[in-house]
Amino acid sequence: MKVKELFQFKNERTRTLHLTWGAFFVSFFAWFNMAPLAGTMVESVGWLTTDHIAALAILNVALTIPARIVIGMLLDKYGPRRVFSILLVVMAIPTFMFAFGTTWMQLFVSRLLISSIGASFVVGIRMVSEWFPPKSVGFAEGFYAGWGNFGSAVAAIVLPWMALTAFGGDDGWRYAIAFSGIACIIYGIIYWFSVKDTPAGKTYQKPRKVAAMEVSTYGDMIQLILWTIPLGGALGLLTWRLQNLDFVSVQAMNIIFVVLFLVIAYQIIQILRVNIPILREGVPKDDKYKFKNVAALNTTYFANFGAELAIVSMLPFFFLMTFELSAMGAGLIASSFAFVNLFARPLGGWLSDKMSKRKTVMLIYMIGISLGLFGMAFINSEWPLIMAIGITVLTSIFIQGAEGATFAVIPLIKKRITGQISGMAGAYGNVGAVVYLTIYTLVTPQTFFFILAAGAFGSFLFCLLFMEEPKGSHDEEYVLSSVDRELNENLKDASKQMKERNSVSA
Repeated sequence: MKVKELFQFKNERTRTLHLTWGAFFVSFFAWFNMAPLAGTMVESVGWLTTDHIAALAILNVALTIPARIVIGMLLDKYGPRRVFSILLVVMAIPTFMFAFGTTWMQLFVSRLLISSIGASFVVGIRMVSEWFPPKSVGFAEGFYAGWGNFGSAVAAIVLPWMALTAFGGDDGWRYAIAFSGIACIIYGIIYWFSVKDTPAGKTYQKPRKVAAMEVSTYGDMIQLILWTIPLGGALGLLTWRLQNLDFVSVQAMNIIFVVLFLVIAYQIIQILRVNIPILREGVPKDDKYKFKNVAALNTTYFANFGAELAIVSMLPFFFLMTFELSAMGAGLIASSFAFVNLFARPLGGWLSDKMSKRKTVMLIYMIGISLGLFGMAFINSEWPLIMAIGITVLTSIFIQGAEGATFAVIPLIKKRITGQISGMAGAYGNVGAVVYLTIYTLVTPQTFFFILAAGAFGSFLFCLLFMEEPKGSHDEEYVLSSVDRELNENLKDASKQMKERNSVSA
């Protein structure tokens, strides 16, 4: 895909890309509607404290992890148009609950539910992969993610202005947050009627089962089980943090731990139930894929997106304390991370498309992240401010470029389960954020950057040893196996029979 194609709005493929990043933009605009209004909320609501805000910030990412897994399964079965549209409309409900909540429990529950909108990211990944061929899917995915992610930055700029100027008064923040809910409803309806899951003449590929990810060998099934466990563990870590803040009792924490154990056990049972019959029957050679490639991308997104969320959360305070800046000045510097998204993610995807080996691009980015974070660990008050900003921006370019490179590979691993693969990798990005932010509360900022650098280097080593170049990674069409073709024929037959029954009924 060439840059000039982005301006060809009559082209249905281009139009679908713009509408899809717009849906992602709106979802992130709503997801991050609290952070820029936190101070105003504390001032206008007499009983609300900074500890409450800290707890709400934790809740804001709590359900994103399981939601990305569930949404990945649903979109593989029902298609991204339906899932994205319904998700936006449904998420408006807890947004309104939060906007007009008057008790702690109302704010607690509604913020927890709103965190599910973070799963919107994986929906667009599947939609974009349906409309763009392997040779150009990297740039398209990077553009989608980079510009959609910018919704959080726009929320930080627009919502405070709306709260203080457009609406004003003590309840201005409530109407500003409600506005983001209205935006979700309107855009959800627009998206439903404006896009299709696939171009004309193309069949939407669905997995044989959606209850759990399909694998190709018993060894891969064991790996899938092992990589599933940390997803529940991260929620346990979030619960522990809430208990430390005294917003969850020890008894409630123990109950949540038991529930998480049961959920993980259920998911493991589902993995066994879905895959054992498939493996017993035998997976055709041309339908096999290696789960270690999924695992490699789990590590990259843990290390890059996890680091991004963690750094964005601590960077304003770090610059404020290190260089004795004003809160506004530190905030402007920290915002560079969000602005870099606009070009760094598309650049990562574009390089993945243009270079002969997508694995090489991934390795370059991960080692770049390691070196950048290692350099940031040495930032102190004796540094020239411009040099500190420079290495921060350079590190951000590598981090977000790596995110683009990650999702340039995901659609190429196994097309019909792209939603589930992107859901797991996306969830690991949030797991990384939870782990890193917890570590941040226990160490100095310098040690924190060293730990982030070590995480990125660990991912580099994992990819170097285990990641393989995807098949047909620069082809005009995605590689289809015999099972894919059989499933497509079954879908066409089912659709034909449905049309015939409808014709007879009419």
